[in-house]
Amino acid sequence: MTDEKETPPRTGATKDEVALELMRFIATTTGMGKTSSGAGFGGKSPKTPEEQVDTLLTLFEKCRDAVGK
Repeated sequence: MTDEKETPPRTGATKDEVALELMRFIATTTGMGKTSSGAGFGGKSPKTPEEQVDTLLTLFEKCRDAVGK
């Protein structure tokens, strides 16, 4: 067993907060924002910081749209 404690869901979280948590989950699960790809996968050159920010902002907007529905 691990000592990690799960945080209980907060009541009254705004849609933006929920969208942000969803974006964080997707970004960490898929590895978005990392500067290098692993073990020969990827094929593309690493994105610039500006491109990474644009990608994350686009993802956040998509998450806000999904939460708002």
